[in-house]
Amino acid sequence: MILKLYEDNPSDIYIRKTVETLEDGGVVIIPTDSVYAIVCNINRPKAIDRVAQIKGTKIEKADFSFIFNDLSGLSEYTMPMSNDVFKVLKRNLPGPFTFILDANTKIPKIFKNKKKTLGIRIPNNNICRKIVEVLGNPLMCTSVLDVDEIIEYTTDPSLIYDNYKNIVDLIIDGGYGNNTASTVVDCTNDKISILRQGEFELLRH
Repeated sequence: MILKLYEDNPSDIYIRKTVETLEDGGVVIIPTDSVYAIVCNINRPKAIDRVAQIKGTKIEKADFSFIFNDLSGLSEYTMPMSNDVFKVLKRNLPGPFTFILDANTKIPKIFKNKKKTLGIRIPNNNICRKIVEVLGNPLMCTSVLDVDEIIEYTTDPSLIYDNYKNIVDLIIDGGYGNNTASTVVDCTNDKISILRQGEFELLRH
């Protein structure tokens, strides 16, 4: 199934339908402010395993991130951070960044390993943030990769539908996506370093 949502005014009915799919353990593809993402409810272990299977990896070895709707939910899954790190997050989020933070004891249980870090995203996209807000907890996410070896990411929702309609439960058409992944910033041990440069520069001050 594919649903068309508009970022300026996403349909409450379609948002609710998406949330119900996630609550039922479904796997969904949604737009972000960078590339489209495969997401699931972090509280549905079978859905997490499905996402790992789609990506061709095991959850124990997966490097998935969490999508939040704002900064207030981070402390439930991450260790306390320094004021400097918090200020950097506040300056750049919402935005196309993935920040790697020190994880708390909840994360190893979700990922079934000894994972000590967590990638967090708060995209500048009303559709995905609204989904998280209504769901009431973060989404686990990973980028939608293109089947073409030359083109890394699929940006056309209709092509995503063609490729994934029999693999996921729901696809949200939020318009053409970006083909540049988020900037990845390592903030573990209260140090800030760029691991992958995306389209936007990190604002430090």
